[in-house]
Amino acid sequence: MSIEQGLRRGLPLVICAPSGAGKSTLVGRLTAEFPMEFSISCTTRKPRGNEQDGVDYIFLDRDTFIDRRGLGYFAEWAEVHGNFYGTPLKPVQDRLAQGKDMLFDIDVQGAAQLSLSLPEARFVFILPPSLEELERRLRGRGTDSEEAIRLRLANARSEIMSSHWFDAIIVNDDLDTAYDQLRSFYLASTLQPSLQPQLARAICGK
Repeated sequence: MSIEQGLRRGLPLVICAPSGAGKSTLVGRLTAEFPMEFSISCTTRKPRGNEQDGVDYIFLDRDTFIDRRGLGYFAEWAEVHGNFYGTPLKPVQDRLAQGKDMLFDIDVQGAAQLSLSLPEARFVFILPPSLEELERRLRGRGTDSEEAIRLRLANARSEIMSSHWFDAIIVNDDLDTAYDQLRSFYLASTLQPSLQPQLARAICGK
């Protein structure tokens, strides 16, 4: 292990995108190439299918979630369709301290909260080439009702207009090009001095 590998803190990488922009495909390629970890979120919704507690989600009742929220337990949280979702802060901090890079696949609201609780995080927004193309992709799935598609498009407009504060914006028109850009941003972000505060002293023997 090199000096920098032994001293580097993990990077929190936050990736946001409107539904249909191709985020899941890009995240899949990134995690297949690099040893990144997903944070496990807490939720008050019931398990679905074969979901396992502590593996897919940490399932909590509503009162427990609210109590923990009041204690500052979550790095970020949101209420979606009547259920709470939140990212426990301490497990993330522990993994980062061990040098593990953490990937957050969350919405813009959650990303804004993470910018406060994890100041070393870096934020990427994945854009579709146009709203027309986004609508084409959503309809091409064949899984959403007309009402759901309209809601996703309305949400997309709002999310896209919030993308100006992100550290990087990537237009997913050509998948290979978009992935090259995401990969480059991730690698560059791991080099930031704030993740290696003791490196200079170690090299100088102090």
